[in-house]
Amino acid sequence: MLTATTMPSLRKLHNAPGLVMVDECPIPEVPEGHVLIHVRRAGICGTDRHIYEWDSWSQNRVKLGIATGHELSGVIVETGPGVRHAKVGQRVSAEGHIACGVCQACRTGNAHICPTVEIIGIDRDGGFAHFVSVPEENLWPIHPDISFDIAAIFDPLGNAVHTVMSAGVSGQTVLITGVGTIGLMAVSVALAAGASRVIAVDVDPRRLAIAKKLGANLTLDARTDWKPVAREYCGGMGPDVLLEMSGYAKTINDGLEAIRNGGRAALLGLPGGKVELDLSKNVIFKGITIIGVNGRRMFETWYQMESLVLSGRINFDDIITHRLPFEQWETGFKLMQSGDAIKVILRISEE
Repeated sequence: MLTATTMPSLRKLHNAPGLVMVDECPIPEVPEGHVLIHVRRAGICGTDRHIYEWDSWSQNRVKLGIATGHELSGVIVETGPGVRHAKVGQRVSAEGHIACGVCQACRTGNAHICPTVEIIGIDRDGGFAHFVSVPEENLWPIHPDISFDIAAIFDPLGNAVHTVMSAGVSGQTVLITGVGTIGLMAVSVALAAGASRVIAVDVDPRRLAIAKKLGANLTLDARTDWKPVAREYCGGMGPDVLLEMSGYAKTINDGLEAIRNGGRAALLGLPGGKVELDLSKNVIFKGITIIGVNGRRMFETWYQMESLVLSGRINFDDIITHRLPFEQWETGFKLMQSGDAIKVILRISEE
């Protein structure tokens, strides 16, 4: 039985860059239909970095006072009234998008694009804390053969899996623009899903080297005129599929220009502002299909993730670069900023 009443929690308290570790925050209440998770591991995400740096997006989106963090795994220590299936002691991860359940999107199997969605660590307290309260329907039981570390990053892995699966890569040549954490995951996922060849494009030679190690057949420097090389590598017509992970306007346009006529483009990377596209040249006259990707399909993507992880075909060794104790959280953020880290896992608490 839980006896503590306070906990450490990493929070966004001020209208300025940085986060604050608050040592004695109240442990969250457990309302009807919710469970209390004792967090074991939490991943630092690109979104968390935006909040840490307090960019324009964060200033217009994130509530001050919130406990950040949405990539998490842990153990249920308490269940609220009305919880039907979750049990104390169960190992779980959690889907970070909390949908309303009653709108048209939710009722047609598209809860991941619910227009009134709440996001853990942005709209409500998240996983950079010893305890977090989560609705039962957002829980994902962790398979016994999957570690807390891997389960904690099912959120970004789900972004990669959703992007790959929405584009239909089996038997196709795949161009991935932007090989940050999710782009690198997409290399392994695309190959596991049957891509015939994968081309990775980025500005960072270290990340391109990792993409090559993960199985990318060709890596190209985004600062060069790489498009003719990619097209020639694919018989002169261009790759079949674009997986856009960078969010940079020029790279988005370059990717659309590079893929073949009739190709498919799945866009996941979030631009910092408006993007001007040459629709006539690169979309309409080429007959390209563009797919917008947001989050994970709930919970189709989670089943796909679990199967892929258990198959052993997803390589995390070169993606999880740092595992740090919770108290070294600021080191983790600085490693992300410097580019020395791909994915940082914080050990929030031990078993």
